[in-house]
Amino acid sequence: TSPFVWLRTRFYYLLIRLYFDQEFSIEEFTRGAKQAFSVVSKLLSQRKLDLLEELVSAEVLQVLKEKISLLPDSHRDALAADIDAIMYTTEGDVRIYYDDDGIKFVSILMCFWYLNGANLPDEVPSEAKVFQIVFGDENTKEKKHLLTANYEFQREFTEGAKPDWTITRIEHPRLLE
Repeated sequence: TSPFVWLRTRFYYLLIRLYFDQEFSIEEFTRGAKQAFSVVSKLLSQRKLDLLEELVSAEVLQVLKEKISLLPDSHRDALAADIDAIMYTTEGDVRIYYDDDGIKFVSILMCFWYLNGANLPDEVPSEAKVFQIVFGDENTKEKKHLLTANYEFQREFTEGAKPDWTITRIEHPRLLE
């Protein structure tokens, strides 16, 4: 992350704490985002989209229903991320905005890198790195793909709104296109 982006996101976190939620902590948010990413990615992989209604916006859920039905099994399997297989997490973008009716929103884009053992062809996805981890001897190799995903979390901070974060964007590059 560039120093400018790092500084800008820290400034937004300060604004969130000052004007919206005095208890906001990016560390706690990141822990919750990792858990949500793991749960949602597994439900996507299992095609249990009806269980996502409380976690994912209706617009995103509709798009996912169309895309998931067209995915080959290997790509669907590659969507699932165990929380212990998440190698790295970072914030991509933070936005604070008001709509025309004065409703206040905060959205945070989270980027995840995770290992997955799905049986993907070596050439797909092209940007994924393939690791071979050897357990025991040379004859026992387990192939893992390092995959990325971007999930955007949004929360309304208007007085009286539910204090829940909703996923408003889901991207699994080269898997869920």
